[in-house]
Amino acid sequence: MPELDPVFEAYEKLVAETDAVFSRVASMYPDCVTCKSGCSDCCHATFDLSLVEAMYLNLRFQESFDFGPQRSAILERAADTDRKLTRLKRDYFRELRDAGGSEEAMNAILEEASRARIRCPLLDGEDRCILYEYRPITCRLYGIPSVIGGKTHVCGKTRFNTGQGYPTVQIEKIQDRLDQLSQGIRDAVSSRFKELHTVYVPVSMALLTNYDNTYLGIGPAPKDA
Repeated sequence: MPELDPVFEAYEKLVAETDAVFSRVASMYPDCVTCKSGCSDCCHATFDLSLVEAMYLNLRFQESFDFGPQRSAILERAADTDRKLTRLKRDYFRELRDAGGSEEAMNAILEEASRARIRCPLLDGEDRCILYEYRPITCRLYGIPSVIGGKTHVCGKTRFNTGQGYPTVQIEKIQDRLDQLSQGIRDAVSSRFKELHTVYVPVSMALLTNYDNTYLGIGPAPKDA
C-alpha cells in the first residue's frame, strides 16, 4: 500500500488543534465543562467516522492489540455493536420510507438518532476508553458547545446555560478538513473508487474493516467484478 504517513500526520495536527480548542474553552468555563475520567456519556453516542479517521483508528488498534484474547474480545464487542447499529439504521430507513421521504420526517429521524444510545466497543469494564489517546475528534469535542447545521449542541452533563453566549465549535468546518484528508488518501492510493472519501462508518466498523487493496480500490478491478 502507498505511504499514508503524511496524511495521518496532517490528521494529527488537526487533532492537536481541536484539543487546544477544548482546553481553551475548558479553562474559560471550568465550572461548565464537567468531563472527567470514568464519565462515558459521549461513548454511548452514535456517529460515523470519515475515511481518514476510520483508517487512523484502525491502524492504532492494530498496533496496540496483537492477536489474542483481548483483541478478540474487542472485535466481538465491535461486531455486536455493529449489528445493533445496522438494525437501528434499518428502522430509521423504514420510518423515512413509510413517511414518503419528507423533510419533516427526515428531521424527526435525525433528532431521534441524536438521542440513540449504544455503547462504544472501545469501552473497558470501568467505562474507560482503551484507545483514548487515539479517540476520534467527535469524542474530543463532545463536552463543549458545538454548532451543526446551524443548531447548537452540548453534552447534557455539562453546566452551560441555555441562551447564554459561549464559544462554539463549527463542526462543519472540521468535517470539511477531514473530507480533504480523506480525499488525500483516495489520491495517494490512486483508488479506482472516485467516491471512496465519502464513505463514513461507525467506530465498530472501523475496527472490523480490513483496509486492504481490495477495500481501497487499488489496482485494476477484478475481471469477474
